[in-house]
Amino acid sequence: MDIGAIRRRLALGTALLAASGTLALVTSGTAQASTVGGCAGNEVRALPFSSGVTHVYESDGYVCAVTVARHPGPAQTMSVSVQARGNRPVVDEGTYRHHAGPVTVHAGHRCVWVKGAVGPHGSVSSGWILC
Repeated sequence: MDIGAIRRRLALGTALLAASGTLALVTSGTAQASTVGGCAGNEVRALPFSSGVTHVYESDGYVCAVTVARHPGPAQTMSVSVQARGNRPVVDEGTYRHHAGPVTVHAGHRCVWVKGAVGPHGSVSSGWILC
């Protein structure tokens, strides 16, 4: 199994863990969950660009991101990455029809850098945010 597949599985496991924690909070009536492409928590940023938008969510120290194509349909190269300051980025890159991600990292109180891309020419890079 290559390193990309391992990272995707770790990101998926972390996202599921964060989602289950948020679901427990929602059922108790103390929080709300939003989901676009599988991210849990509250949307804290939407990073639009020419061919898509990258949605950023935060919940209990976890940051999750999903890149969604403006015009879903034929498969095209898409990517999304989240990097907590001091750590390596968690990346989902491949050929998709609708969205790339979700990718989730535990950021705690650290800044994160989020990137998203759809196709060969459309991309966004947030710089350090959520500090």
